Amino acid sequence: MLADLRVLYHLTLKPVRGKDHAARMESFYSGQAEAYDDFRKRLLQGRELLWQSIKEPEDAVWVDMGGGTGANLEYFGDRISKLKKVYVVDLSSSLLNMATERMAARGWDNAEAVEADATAWQPPEAPVDVVTFSYSLTMIPDWFAAIENALAMLKPGGLLGVVDFYVSRKHAAGQMRRHSWFTRTFWPSWFAMDNVFPSSDHVPFLHRHLEPVHFEECKAKVPYMLWMKTPYYVFVGRKR
Repeated sequence: MLADLRVLYHLTLKPVRGKDHAARMESFYSGQAEAYDDFRKRLLQGRELLWQSIKEPEDAVWVDMGGGTGANLEYFGDRISKLKKVYVVDLSSSLLNMATERMAARGWDNAEAVEADATAWQPPEAPVDVVTFSYSLTMIPDWFAAIENALAMLKPGGLLGVVDFYVSRKHAAGQMRRHSWFTRTFWPSWFAMDNVFPSSDHVPFLHRHLEPVHFEECKAKVPYMLWMKTPYYVFVGRKR
């Protein structure tokens, strides 16, 4: 409970300060890094589904953009030993310190934490096999540049996976869900207090730039908000 209260304080009350995006990220996460994983496990649904939906080739290079504490690496299970390399890229040094400790404790010698900008950083092994964004795209101001950078580092036929909050467009295309006015208005305003920006453009942008392999639209319960559920999606696409 005390850990949850600390996280909720940072989510709702603590001012986020900083002259640039990296400084604001560290301001937001530095005081809650140790309690981050437990709370987010209840809020950030669909991450394990994303990892299960990606079939990487043998000896693959995988980049997790905005990977924070490296908790996503747990979803690999025994698969992680078959990867050539996995990078956890983030701008928060506090979260990356947790990732480095996790890697050392698990003996993941093929995993590396990198403090870098998702819109610009390229791994030395590029082109790579898989790039993922797990609840990080909504926290990247120039999110379309992050996707373009991911596409630039992917091999032809490589996979891009995203799980994140979103809201639909008012007139969603095809068979995609159409959220109510309340959903499209409330959640962007609520998340914006923490510099998280659910967008109606993520899903259409991803479908336009990749060949969809897996796509689901879901809702997740929000801790301590009783009946409230926030929309999220899981997308895996192949680079054409």
